[in-house]
Amino acid sequence: MSEPVLADLTTLRVGGPAARLLTATTTDELVEHATAAWEDDVWLVLGGGSNLLVADDGFDGTVVLVRTRGVEHETDAGGVTVRVAAGEPWDAFVAATVEHGWTGLEALSGIPGTVGAAPVQNIGAYGVELSDVLTRIEFLDAATGERAWVPAAELALGYRTSTLKHGRRGVVLTVEFRLGTVSEAGVPVRYAQLAGSLGVDLGSSVAPETVRSEVLRLRGSKGMVLDAEDHDTWSAGSFFTNPIVSAGFAETLPAEAPRWPAGDDVKLSAAWLIEHSGVHRGYAVPGSRAAISSKHTLALTNRGGATATQVAELARYVQVTVLNRFGVSLVPEPVVVGDLLA
Repeated sequence: MSEPVLADLTTLRVGGPAARLLTATTTDELVEHATAAWEDDVWLVLGGGSNLLVADDGFDGTVVLVRTRGVEHETDAGGVTVRVAAGEPWDAFVAATVEHGWTGLEALSGIPGTVGAAPVQNIGAYGVELSDVLTRIEFLDAATGERAWVPAAELALGYRTSTLKHGRRGVVLTVEFRLGTVSEAGVPVRYAQLAGSLGVDLGSSVAPETVRSEVLRLRGSKGMVLDAEDHDTWSAGSFFTNPIVSAGFAETLPAEAPRWPAGDDVKLSAAWLIEHSGVHRGYAVPGSRAAISSKHTLALTNRGGATATQVAELARYVQVTVLNRFGVSLVPEPVVVGDLLA
């Protein structure tokens, strides 16, 4: 029997074989498989594979594939509490919330991956972050073997980060959200681009189904909604996070460079920096099957037949080019398995 190839389980469609693959379809099975994987000490938890770059020589350990299902909810006068199994596909869950008239996640439509992976990155888009509605997670701790509910306040949720991404090893089993219910006014739009595309003022209230539809359209125009026929979507989404720099450093950049407040610091646009460093949409290192998306400079894509090494080479080229032009170090957003971007 051949080893499972991780390219078949990731949206970038690159990556070599895994030594062992265990698929969990129930939460109890996920606990069992994760515990067994920890005995080998070399393990990887895999959901939708949408934020992952795996080396061509694969992973010499156990991969736990999370395919658990289940959604429970309790409604009260103030809103609705929803508990979701980690393996539920994220966008299908968001679609269900909109259909039920629950609000808070519609701006996060179209993001690939699973519900259990969402807190790891504290996913966000169009003025909304998961931390806005996340209340707690059910977590299996690799260090202690303990299975317990962990409040969101203990996860140090920040811009595309959490303790789950940096240091807290284990498996997310269930995710709990606190969502609103639809009022006649709808939900306020909190992002200028989305407000503009909807033709409303920032802060205006819009029906959640309308917000979802427009977000899917916007993401689709950038190649950020998965489509097997569109190589621009054979990616890990945004490959670099938007850099956060000091206010003093931001002043050294061109006046037209987009920037937003980030506490005492300033958040920059990684896409703008890439484009204005001279790396344009569709660029590929000669002879490589990895290329910048033809729709969005922040996505590194597989044009068919690309290797993980080629994706990494392109990533390093982008990093060096932006650093040389603007003095800004771009940080990759995907989880990297193997010695690719060291």
